Amino acid sequence: MPITKDDAVCIRHWDWSETSQTVSLFSREHGIVRCVAKGSRRERSDFSGGLELATRGEMAVSLKRDGQLSNLTAWDLQEIFPQVRSSLSAFTHAMAMLDVVHHCLEPLDPHPGLFDALVRGLRSLTDPPAQRPALAVVLWTALDDTGHRPELFVDAATGAELPPPSDAGVRTFSPRAGGLVAGAVRDGPAWRVRAETVELLRLIASGVWPDPDARDPATVERAARLLGWYFREVFGVEPPALAPFLTLPDARDPGPVG
Repeated sequence: MPITKDDAVCIRHWDWSETSQTVSLFSREHGIVRCVAKGSRRERSDFSGGLELATRGEMAVSLKRDGQLSNLTAWDLQEIFPQVRSSLSAFTHAMAMLDVVHHCLEPLDPHPGLFDALVRGLRSLTDPPAQRPALAVVLWTALDDTGHRPELFVDAATGAELPPPSDAGVRTFSPRAGGLVAGAVRDGPAWRVRAETVELLRLIASGVWPDPDARDPATVERAARLLGWYFREVFGVEPPALAPFLTLPDARDPGPVG
């Protein structure tokens, strides 16, 4: 069988035997590749540095389709993102990013834009204020790349121009409609979203990576939470590692959720 090489991030791994593992690798040009890595747990093998979560390397794999596990023949470790192993906050943000990728893609469905956002997001974890913006961008890219881009510029239900926000600076987001709406929501939930959250999301939509020093952390947190809630509605699943980022700070009086 021909060997395929690609840049990849390890997003899942399981022990398969005393010397081997099964792994899920998110590769740039081939998407998620689920593999068996025979001998990867031996001290001397073709898997340099071992296979650990949130590491980037060059995979060499014999690809198989129809639900079969591919055969990972070699792994050349390129990047370990050390902050993920030294900071609890960096670790929890990294696991949330990996969970997002795991739950939104089918195997062998390439999304190079999402791969690039994930790698940049993992690199951003060295700076604590940059961690939540990185998660927001990964969530946005996952939604956008899979055809679920939230509509922020016109009424998602009618396509008409959005009027100015309410006097309180709040807009309405309808997950069923797929974005901001002007009128009452008759089908499904309606989420209140602050104008500054919409502004930040529009910035992300334009391809700009938010500068954490120029953004209110609370606004970034609300933007990431809104995208996480929408991700949950779109894919019908709540990734376990993402769940802590979806909790409202005060369920008694949450204010606008986004």
